[in-house]
Amino acid sequence: MEQQGKPRQPKRRRSFDPAARGALQGVRVVDLSRLVAGNMLTKVLADHGAEVVKVEPPAGDSLRAWKVGGIETAWKTCCRNKRSICLDLRKAEAVAVVKRLAADAAMFVESFRPGVLEEMGLGPEELLAINPALVIVRVSGWGQTGPYRHKPGFGTLVEGYAGFAALNGFADREPVLPPMFMADAYAGLYGASAAMIALWHAKATGQGQVVDLSLFEPIFAVLEPQMANWRISGQVKPRTGSRSTNTAPRNAYRTRDGGWLSLSTSTQAVFVRLMHSIGRPELVDDPRFRTNPDRLANIEVIDGVIRDAIAGMDRADALAQFDRDGVTIGPIMDVSELDQDAYIAEREALIEVPDDDMPDGWLPMHGEVPRLSVTPGILRNPAPKLGADNDALLGPLLGVEELARLRAAGVVQHGA
Repeated sequence: MEQQGKPRQPKRRRSFDPAARGALQGVRVVDLSRLVAGNMLTKVLADHGAEVVKVEPPAGDSLRAWKVGGIETAWKTCCRNKRSICLDLRKAEAVAVVKRLAADAAMFVESFRPGVLEEMGLGPEELLAINPALVIVRVSGWGQTGPYRHKPGFGTLVEGYAGFAALNGFADREPVLPPMFMADAYAGLYGASAAMIALWHAKATGQGQVVDLSLFEPIFAVLEPQMANWRISGQVKPRTGSRSTNTAPRNAYRTRDGGWLSLSTSTQAVFVRLMHSIGRPELVDDPRFRTNPDRLANIEVIDGVIRDAIAGMDRADALAQFDRDGVTIGPIMDVSELDQDAYIAEREALIEVPDDDMPDGWLPMHGEVPRLSVTPGILRNPAPKLGADNDALLGPLLGVEELARLRAAGVVQHGA
């Protein structure tokens, strides 16, 4: 589809409000995590009012290094509403500062290799002794227990091991890993839910606990019911591209003008409407296509009928026709199209916030998720500069003189 020259759909422009309050107002989260999963987890909490204190090393969270055009886009979008202090955790006095922060916190999030937190003197036993109600979320590739606990935990390895890549792609080609941090994102979202479950328990009982959050188990869990299907059928599910082994037809189809459509006929009624819409009503009663199992058995034939019909239509015309006829079909969009899309803008799924680093002064980012009617998400502050909140957070905690001493000793830093 030709997109050049088409205007960008105006987005809702939002300003940060330091006085904004959310449902988690008063919940302090000490966040020692790095990269995506932990930051995704604490972003959900921060967007709903939690005070997330990023404890960063002098080089900063590794996420800051993921730049496009010299701009920390990943950091800016994943770490809005958070605060940053910069400590050299190789020094015992920095670890002591973290313990003082944890004493008044509701949650503690980390993503070190299993065992490292204990080596630092910040293991769960030490933290829970200081704060018995603390919720401790430990993010790792393979979990805190088991034979792989010390293995590298990058999402790419997990996406292959969990069975996702084996299912993804086409049968005659190599397995396909996702082109984004899928395992990390699932872990972050599962982790936010787990943290809130544990917090609910802590508020009710005063008892904290450890959340053992691997990258592996969340993505493995969302692939249900693959294992049950394997046990029943004895068949390894093949890679089917955009087709489904459960319903037919379901695929991606190209239009005459080069666009793409995604189609799902998960019910018999939709299949009937589709056949009428493309002018082939006689196929509804064709023995090859009468039921979903019939269509799965003759998928090449029915897919060819639909592919040929859609190939003779322009995308906009096809979408209008299928929408009118009640067919569940939609456009396959890329980022350039999403930036021009009215639904995205009106729903505020994508917003813009002021940012002097951006060429036009506005940074696009996703709106707050999930949506709550009474206590919606907030935009309190942009992603912080490294160590930006040293004085504001550590001054009251340590006192001005002690903070100055620790800064002079290299314990508290402003980073690179």
